[in-house]
Amino acid sequence: MRISRLTPWAAGLAAVSLFAVPAAASAARQDTAAPRLPAAAPAAAASYDAYYAPAEGKTGAALKTALHDIIKSQSKVSYDGVWNALKVTDQDPANPNNVILVYSGRSQSKATNGGGANDWNREHVWAKSHGDFGTATGPGTDLHHLRPEDVTVNSTRGNKDFDLGGSPVSEAPGSRTDADSFEPRDAVKGDVARMLLYMAVRYDGGDGFADLEMNDKVNNGSAPLFGRISLLKQWNRTDPPDAFEQRRNQVIFDTYQHNRNPFIDHPEWVDAIW
Repeated sequence: MRISRLTPWAAGLAAVSLFAVPAAASAARQDTAAPRLPAAAPAAAASYDAYYAPAEGKTGAALKTALHDIIKSQSKVSYDGVWNALKVTDQDPANPNNVILVYSGRSQSKATNGGGANDWNREHVWAKSHGDFGTATGPGTDLHHLRPEDVTVNSTRGNKDFDLGGSPVSEAPGSRTDADSFEPRDAVKGDVARMLLYMAVRYDGGDGFADLEMNDKVNNGSAPLFGRISLLKQWNRTDPPDAFEQRRNQVIFDTYQHNRNPFIDHPEWVDAIW
């Protein structure tokens, strides 16, 4: 079977416009606002067929291996550099001075990044203790799974796996948590799934880091595992990529890492692999 952008998933997504990519924020000024985003769609986003050509026609383990070989070629960002990158990748389309917090959904000033209450900080969606990679350049700084989040909400989420249920999370409407899991708000459930699945493909035991893999459990602790895959697959289907997520993928590709999250471009590949 030929896999292309004209699959049923991708045909539907093609109708969603991407914003043009802004220039990177200066690494010397963490409080500098990124440029205003024009509404025009970049021509570079018209087709990814050439980028994904080695994955064409593959499924299962062969597709996972092919995608790993494609996306492992990337530039890397330092952990300090992540601050300014997130001010560009997660810029509020309605307010260029703000970022959107991933679980909270709140639009907040870019200048309020830090470690204090009500500041926003760098959330590792694939918790850095799952594989013990910390903030090392590589998985610890990979923008495809790092997002701005309220300091308190980030702490509440901790290193929990993703599942359903629990109590409402203060400052994150629609999110819930219990002793061993975290459920994000509906609008980013698919985003969370695709970020985790990207990590499981990108980091396979090379680069001196652990082989990150998915399972269908919670309480994975410091093992290089994340769950629950059965639920994440559902979230990928019910919350397909939107313009914000697609634009973010394009910014990371064009400006920072020069690799893509294949599950944003081809959500159907999730079921083809897992």
